[in-house]
Amino acid sequence: MSETPPAVPRHIVFIPDGNRRWAKLHGKPLLEGHSAGIDNLRSVAAWCRDAGVKTVTFWGFSSENFSRDRSEVEGLMRLFVSKFEEFKDHSEVHKNKVRVRFFGRLGMLPSPLRGKLREVEKETESHSDYLLNILIAYGGRQEIVDACNAAIADAKAGRISGVTEESFGKYVYMSGIEEPDLIVRTSGEMRLSGVLPWQSGYSELYFPEALWPDFSEADFKAALAEFAKRKRRFGK
Repeated sequence: MSETPPAVPRHIVFIPDGNRRWAKLHGKPLLEGHSAGIDNLRSVAAWCRDAGVKTVTFWGFSSENFSRDRSEVEGLMRLFVSKFEEFKDHSEVHKNKVRVRFFGRLGMLPSPLRGKLREVEKETESHSDYLLNILIAYGGRQEIVDACNAAIADAKAGRISGVTEESFGKYVYMSGIEEPDLIVRTSGEMRLSGVLPWQSGYSELYFPEALWPDFSEADFKAALAEFAKRKRRFGK
């Protein structure tokens, strides 16, 4: 009798931590660390696809990151524009029918970057085989506040009389996307920093030591192997 194949997460969230430390470790400018991290995003997304993971979410930039040095933030915004332009036209995205979406307070982003994100979403909106989500200008508490305000607005307009756990989930940014099975934060930091607080209640957590630009396929396979050993009870 053949062995039962190990469980594969349907949805993985990555908190790609360590880009700046990687740059300092290698004596490079901070933006080179961010560039290396964005490039590794493509590799990790491909590994997920090959492993059978259907939905992948990356936390690209938090709302709190806007408080960093102005030159770093402005440089990163320009880097995002350049990298997402490459991503929009990347043949692998279209060949594998990957739909790309962005979630967060996108209005906080500079206009050129917002326009580029809209282009990427438009170019891939007809794809459905794989979902690639990027959290940008994102904060977990802000997401809950925005969801509450949207529900309050609907209540005031008479569209709803109250909310339940199920109905409230329709107001979060990633409504309709299944909750993450596994959350991976690189660089050895053991915290979630508020990622998807509504959806992550029963997510498995994994904290590899590798800095994000160094996160390898071997590290990825180790995360899958660890997930396969977990016994998920969902409170039962």
